[in-house]
Amino acid sequence: MIADLGWSRSAISSAFFLNMSVYAFSLIITGKLYDRYGPKWVIVFSTICFSAGYVSIATVNSLSQFLLFYGVISAAGLGGTTIPIFAALVSKWFEKSRGLAISLALSGACLGQFVLVPLFTTFVLRYGWRKSYVWIGLITLVVNIVLALTVLRADPDELGIKPYGWKDSGQQDVKPGSSQHGEVRDLNFSQAIRTPSFWLFLVVMFICGSGDFLVTTHLVPMVTDYGISPSTGGHMLAWFGLMALPGILLAGPASDLIGTKIPIALTFTLRVALFLMVLKYHSAVSFYIFSLLFGLTFLVTAPLTPVLVGRLYGLSYVGILSGFITTIHHLGGGFWAYMGGVIFDKTGSYSLAFSISAVMALAAVIGMLLIKEERHAP
Repeated sequence: MIADLGWSRSAISSAFFLNMSVYAFSLIITGKLYDRYGPKWVIVFSTICFSAGYVSIATVNSLSQFLLFYGVISAAGLGGTTIPIFAALVSKWFEKSRGLAISLALSGACLGQFVLVPLFTTFVLRYGWRKSYVWIGLITLVVNIVLALTVLRADPDELGIKPYGWKDSGQQDVKPGSSQHGEVRDLNFSQAIRTPSFWLFLVVMFICGSGDFLVTTHLVPMVTDYGISPSTGGHMLAWFGLMALPGILLAGPASDLIGTKIPIALTFTLRVALFLMVLKYHSAVSFYIFSLLFGLTFLVTAPLTPVLVGRLYGLSYVGILSGFITTIHHLGGGFWAYMGGVIFDKTGSYSLAFSISAVMALAAVIGMLLIKEERHAP
């Protein structure tokens, strides 16, 4: 697109930042709609919005059009078709092994990136970016709507069954709005936000997003500063994405065994060590190690967020709570990715950005350990 339309990198990056911001705020709206109306129509209408934006991108000839179609329309649709909605959906179907189930479902994101990105890259090189946007939009439209209308159900009650593991736990039917933990009612957004645990987790997720997007945005240009070729940097980023798969598959079962706070705290402990490592060592080997191990931590919080929210506040409002938390995660990511560029422009190095990231990761470890992983009452 840059070559075809003559845009600068900063111009097209502004659309990516707008996309990320609109997507982040759309999670709050789609989460609330999901809690009220269930997943089917949220996914259908979000998919239509997303696909319309992508197909329309094929017609753009100005930056303002790209900002509208990609930065606003497709981003708004993305909020109802990605990880927070599906994690919330799967969580209602499992009482036992909930973390494992969510991890297996969300592993599709890693596999999709590994399989589809090279496929669409080949398509772009052969047929151009305009046709590629059309096909991505149409494929998404057909696949999502067929699955939403024929397969997806909001919860097991629609089929007259109980969540997996219900009988094994000896649980009884409860009133709407109450949890399986005795008579304690599920907390809505206004009640949850009054608890210290919610604010601690918001800070942790802001830090999580900041680290995620700093690395994914600046890893390749950073390694080239030390004489490593851009193609090698691209391979590092590819392995970074693939390593997210074992990370997400380990996170869910771990939460079933030892809870969620310990796996998340260990994730940030590893990040502290990795940030300190690349501040001292700048070889290809050290950057490969950084990419592989940081990739392992990349999606750990994705399946664990709805699990932790469910354990703290119940499942009745898991959509809006998880959506708001993920919004903070993405806002942190967008802000710190931008600041990483600013810091580099001012200092000529990423050292200060990575030093601050190491301190923030340590703060996230402490924040997770302070959260009380128990059922909260209103």
